[in-house]
Amino acid sequence: MPHPPIIIPEIGKGEEKKISKTAQACDTVAEIIASLKPDTIVVVTPHGPLFSDAVAVTSGKTISGSFAKFGAPQLRYEYQIDQHLSKAIVQQAAKQGVFSAEINPKTARKYGLEYQLDHGSLVPLHFIDQQYRDYQLVHITYGLLPKLQLYSFGRSLKQAVENSRQRVVFIASGDLSHKLSAKGPYEYSPYGAKYDRGIIDLLVRGDVPGIFDMDPNTVEAAGECGMRSFYIMLGAMNSLKISGRLLSYEDTFGVGYGVISFQTEPTDIDTYTRIKEQIQLRNAARATTDNPYVRLARESLTHYLAFGSSLSVPDYVPEEMLQNQHGVFVSLKKEGQLRGCIGTIFPTTANVAREIIKNSVDAGLHDPRFSPVSGSEMDEIDISVNVLSQPQKADKAELNPQKYGIVVRSGSKTGLLLPALPGVETVEQQLTIALKKAHISPRADYTIEKFEVIRHK
Repeated sequence: MPHPPIIIPEIGKGEEKKISKTAQACDTVAEIIASLKPDTIVVVTPHGPLFSDAVAVTSGKTISGSFAKFGAPQLRYEYQIDQHLSKAIVQQAAKQGVFSAEINPKTARKYGLEYQLDHGSLVPLHFIDQQYRDYQLVHITYGLLPKLQLYSFGRSLKQAVENSRQRVVFIASGDLSHKLSAKGPYEYSPYGAKYDRGIIDLLVRGDVPGIFDMDPNTVEAAGECGMRSFYIMLGAMNSLKISGRLLSYEDTFGVGYGVISFQTEPTDIDTYTRIKEQIQLRNAARATTDNPYVRLARESLTHYLAFGSSLSVPDYVPEEMLQNQHGVFVSLKKEGQLRGCIGTIFPTTANVAREIIKNSVDAGLHDPRFSPVSGSEMDEIDISVNVLSQPQKADKAELNPQKYGIVVRSGSKTGLLLPALPGVETVEQQLTIALKKAHISPRADYTIEKFEVIRHK
């Protein structure tokens, strides 16, 4: 289910009529849930306490919230937490090696958090409460964990529910792409519609391996907030044949709102094992790439993590990497998200091979935006190596974000943006991002240089 507060009349003040199909679908969901009469409703949301290394599970006796942030403080809600089931889920997840942060008023203060319900939970519950109210709540916020761990958390949740013998409804709260229109909350990206079409098709067909195999660049560039909720939801249906019923889809406000209900049937297939094997094959392909640029970057970082020293230039490195000098950027991504990126505009070492050896280690360990990469992460990390041409002075009319990267300079401030990045479609977008990276005001005097890259990934 999606969670746009504007769908509620007291907040939308007439604008909610523009997404009436979504509201009708949410009413249908509420009717279905009322007919099931569940003891407990489990909600997984993107907008509660978010941790990089844990799934957050509310463990207090009660929790409340309102739409005060959206101009409707009179809409207040309070729920009893199903503490027994919440604890059982945490314990089952621990057995699978997935850490949970139990959030109650005391731990919320410890982490500097507000102990209250978020709109990602409140919007779906608002519709349900109009049809059915005799339930307790399990409130979960997904963590920024690898997708297989989130799936494992869903498996643990399934086991805890089955052990409890309670009647439980599971809701994965999440909007789809936020980049479907220039009038949306983020700048338009063509990846937005591609993502929405893809994820809806895969969910309706119940193609779980296909969802795990989605292009991470498309997922990242779409600006979605529901994918991790879906991973947990799919884990809660592990080893079942899944078919989805699309109740509605709308993109009126530049954000994709989809409502899908699911039917399941028992099957002998262990979906978790199938996905795990699929990921292992992909990881093995990463590690055995024939591309010497990417191979050298991976081996350099892996060697440094293991031995604390720089790798010597291996025998497989071709002459072109030994004879030429260029600036090089090494980018690391994990689950489609940037994990580190360091590079040099101009060469700082004897050749491209040594530039890669140096910059791969710096990308993994010295990018100030991220914690250092650990050796256990290397199987999950995708690496790309960008070899830069000599930057040349340019004006705005000469730029093309698909062909040229740019360097902007003002005094001692410098910002660089590589070409052909997902979601960067226009010169204006490219300049805006590069200036922001350099902390240069768009109104300041600055120079522009353009360069081309050969990208290895």
